[in-house]
Amino acid sequence: MKTRLLIFLSIFSSATFAQTNSKLQARLMLQAKELEPKLIEWRRHLHQFPELSNRETKTAAYITEHLQSLGLKVQTGVAITGVVALLETGKPGPVIALRADIDGLPVTERNSLPFASKETAVYNGQSTGVMHACGHDSHISILMAVAEILAKNKNELKGIVKFIFQPAEEGAPIGEEGGAELMVKEGVLENPKVDVVFGLHIQSGLNVGKIGYRPNGMMASSDWFTVKVKGRQSHGSSPWLGIDPIVTSAQIINGIQTIISRQTELTKEAAVVTVGRIQAGNRENIIPEEATFAGTIRTLDKNMRAKIHDKLKLTATKIAESAGAIAEVNIVQKTLVTYNDPTLTEKMLPSLKRAAGNDNVMEVHAVMGAEDFSFYQDKVPGLFFFVGAKPTHVDSNVIPAHHTPDFMIDERGFITGLQAMLNLSTDYMFMKK
Repeated sequence: MKTRLLIFLSIFSSATFAQTNSKLQARLMLQAKELEPKLIEWRRHLHQFPELSNRETKTAAYITEHLQSLGLKVQTGVAITGVVALLETGKPGPVIALRADIDGLPVTERNSLPFASKETAVYNGQSTGVMHACGHDSHISILMAVAEILAKNKNELKGIVKFIFQPAEEGAPIGEEGGAELMVKEGVLENPKVDVVFGLHIQSGLNVGKIGYRPNGMMASSDWFTVKVKGRQSHGSSPWLGIDPIVTSAQIINGIQTIISRQTELTKEAAVVTVGRIQAGNRENIIPEEATFAGTIRTLDKNMRAKIHDKLKLTATKIAESAGAIAEVNIVQKTLVTYNDPTLTEKMLPSLKRAAGNDNVMEVHAVMGAEDFSFYQDKVPGLFFFVGAKPTHVDSNVIPAHHTPDFMIDERGFITGLQAMLNLSTDYMFMKK
């Protein structure tokens, strides 16, 4: 009899929880829809006044004012200009981190939006326009809305939600630290210790209402390399009297392409080595003493990444040696692989589907772009996903790409991101371990 009673109480408790949770989720979705106009208003303000990496002081102040109005515990000046807020429910439960990036880009806006940016700044010594040309303004606004809705329903939640508004995702200025790596270094995943982290990215090439996800490697690691080739200067008419660093550099550049085409198992994961800059000489009839070229390495696998690093160094130094030159190779880590924990991804997939609908959630191919969200995922399980916001009035063949002057997104896509983040947060709170 006692066993039957325990079974009955267990079933009754589970049924009651499911009903309560269902009511909470329905209310959250309704509140998301009600808050949508305000979300769009926030985004338009932020779009009009973007700031470059590690310089997001006005943006941080705007975010801080909103979070403090919600009664959250707010910390400013994290990783230079970052803002972190805690929603403490007072009930035992997980610590869930939600992240939005807040910086703009050195791009001069060219579209005709009534709230287009007119801001300017100095970047790398040159005057430039400043633009939210990657959708970070929408990420901020979505997370501000998540904070407002969760704070409003605090009494029905459990655990702690940590809202991370991160600067410098696009990269800190030369000579400075910044971004997620500095956030982690300064302890953003501690005090309280984070159990899981969720993040999203708006996509101008994905239809409104769609969500794209991928378990394992979703976005590539990004490393920047520089190769300095030292030869011996001579007159252009007498190349045999010198060691030509330009010809040697050309041979190295061709040689490192075979690292990808002949030495990397591309059936396992994709990888890319690109040379984007070459500098050498100052006169047509002088073979210079040095040549320098630089580029990027993109990979989706840690072991493959390490192998390509080793191969690039070996290829450059040995080709240079064969020409009598010296090659000095420097590789700088920029971001890690954006790696979605497969178990977490599978568990949270129903949350994404409830936000967008089963037919609107799809597994996508990995992309070779990079995201410093990866630094959080390197420490705790994380899920990063794409939210569609392709402008419907723009031809699919000429969608303005991210990081371009004509970039634009459809604001009707924001609600999907908001609902997804709300579902992920509350579902994880009450998920059985």
